[in-house]
Amino acid sequence: MAIIQALRFHAKRDVRVEDLESQPCGTDDVRVKIAYCGICGSDVHEYLGGPIFPPLPGQTNPHTGVELPVIMGHEMSGTIVEVGSSVTEFKPGERVAINPSMDDRHHGKEDCSICKTGRRNICKSWACYGLSAHGGGFADEIVVKSFSCILVPKGVSLKAAALAEPLAVASHMIRISGFQQGHYVVILGAGPIGLALLLLLKAKGAKTVIISEVTESRSRQAERFGADMVVNPLTATSEGIASGNAVMDAVQRIMGDGADIVFDATGIQSTLDTALLVVKHGGVIFNVAIHEKPLLINPNSFSFKEVRLTGGICYTNEDFEDVFTELATGKLAAEDMITSVVPLENVIQGGFLELINNKAEHVKILIQPSKSVDV
Repeated sequence: MAIIQALRFHAKRDVRVEDLESQPCGTDDVRVKIAYCGICGSDVHEYLGGPIFPPLPGQTNPHTGVELPVIMGHEMSGTIVEVGSSVTEFKPGERVAINPSMDDRHHGKEDCSICKTGRRNICKSWACYGLSAHGGGFADEIVVKSFSCILVPKGVSLKAAALAEPLAVASHMIRISGFQQGHYVVILGAGPIGLALLLLLKAKGAKTVIISEVTESRSRQAERFGADMVVNPLTATSEGIASGNAVMDAVQRIMGDGADIVFDATGIQSTLDTALLVVKHGGVIFNVAIHEKPLLINPNSFSFKEVRLTGGICYTNEDFEDVFTELATGKLAAEDMITSVVPLENVIQGGFLELINNKAEHVKILIQPSKSVDV
């Protein structure tokens, strides 16, 4: 077996770049040489407080059988270097992004009732490469099922392809939110997913997108990415405006009756309260954030305005394909999200700790294995 380098999660604040034997490539597998893998907020949460998605010490994941330590990283792109004997849809040399979400098919099971509806992202046997399975993107290579791969179109770089996963999150949320061209939209938070939402909403024809963001650096990024207005919610409201909320102030002036959809990409009490203020009657509040603690909700706030509160998780291959359709046009400035590219051997100091200590200065840090080449 060949030896590869990989970053493995052992315990809270204990991740290590280690030499490992490469995995065998099964009959329905493909081996992908990793080009780039982005650091997700969930990776940072695992570092600071895990294991969350990985199994607890002494336990195994019930679907994948993986136990600690696990290879991290799930926002990845690369080039196929080997295919299993039954794989006909891919061949070595092809560039792919990987949908890390795993479902019944990955575990050799019959599709559950949810998978049969096409909603494989919420399969009861869900697991994820880079968190709760064998293999991850912070490594020289990964072996995955062939149906986890999505071809990268010509003209789209492997750097941009590594952003397909966070962009697919945004694509999925937009798709199931009921968004239509011409809608007024408010996004609460300009982190990586908030900015991904902004890029795709503008590409898909949102009439106006207002961003609420407190940090100056991320506000500037939102302006560069095409926000029609960026509002600091902590700013004092204009004289004569009774709302007492700077975001509500802006929505009233620009959107009139309110936003058709409000995406909460922050996940705290104040952003939910703001969403209820700015959404129009009959509109949608869509939760994108992962919450660290429960929030208070008065159901009357939804009933009296007939507002829907909903949310989503992950993506399906359909969302990756939608992202690549947009990227292939050349009009989606996805690579502008990349604020740093760090070699795998420096992933802890230049990646994880950099995001922890200088979070506001970054949108997306990509990790590059030392043997990878962008093509």
